[in-house]
Amino acid sequence: MINAMNRRNFTRISSLTLGGGSVLSAEGEKSGKTPKEILALGLLTDVHYADKDTRGNRMYRESLAKAKEAALFFKEKKPSAVVCLGDLVDAAPSVETEIFYLEKITKVLDVCGLPRHHVLGNHCVATLTKEEFFKHSGSVNKQGHYSFDLKGKHFVVLDACYNSKMEPYGRDNFVWHDSNMTAEEIEWLEKDLKATKNPTVVFAHQRLDVDRPNKHAIKQSSKVRKILETSDKVTAVFQGHSHKNELKTINGIPYCTLAAMIEGSGVENNSYALLRFFDDGKVTLEGYRRQMSKEFKG
Repeated sequence: MINAMNRRNFTRISSLTLGGGSVLSAEGEKSGKTPKEILALGLLTDVHYADKDTRGNRMYRESLAKAKEAALFFKEKKPSAVVCLGDLVDAAPSVETEIFYLEKITKVLDVCGLPRHHVLGNHCVATLTKEEFFKHSGSVNKQGHYSFDLKGKHFVVLDACYNSKMEPYGRDNFVWHDSNMTAEEIEWLEKDLKATKNPTVVFAHQRLDVDRPNKHAIKQSSKVRKILETSDKVTAVFQGHSHKNELKTINGIPYCTLAAMIEGSGVENNSYALLRFFDDGKVTLEGYRRQMSKEFKG
């Protein structure tokens, strides 16, 4: 259980409106009716677990304790599922070692007892192939890009782990800033958004709100953004990769980058969130520890 003292240390909600509208007060809009939550998802990103020494601000071994705190929190709050936005493990010198890292952190996250959807991050498939990652990660999904529905909401998971030759990442065949989506995946995305009638949230690891020469960008980001905008169904995009809290609204769509779990020593430097959907259309990202909170109005 998360004790009361820890709860007081968690970040509180800051509020702004979906679609780039006006900023709300910190207390939100006052109305006579209390919105009812209809769905919640747990979110975390950039865990980078590895049994290796600290490098800079990355405390690889400490991710076990941070992940345990997040897993116990999700177990208590009981969201419908947990979405990991990539880089669950850090790169290892061998396939066997990276599988060891993956199985160890997976065992910790299994404590929450909830289904987990995994977005592929570049470190997830540095040494491993995509098939090996899904085999050993306990993931609901067994492929990189796909979509699913929960309680009237549509969710799209993207896979930008392809090098410039459009080869899937694996066996050290890429550099981290060479991030691509295939033409087939982009075509699939357009068709998927046309087919759904539900409000849609998109999950990615690498960033869609920036373009090259920014090294964190998916090289096809501008093309993908155009598809999201044209669909007129995308509520928000959540992503990781650059390790810092950031929010950009581009042509009416908020792109929210989550803080990395790996950065900083101690659980006080942890980072995870609840993504909550309400019956009045409001969506909140309720952040804990270093993860900033956001409130969006649908």
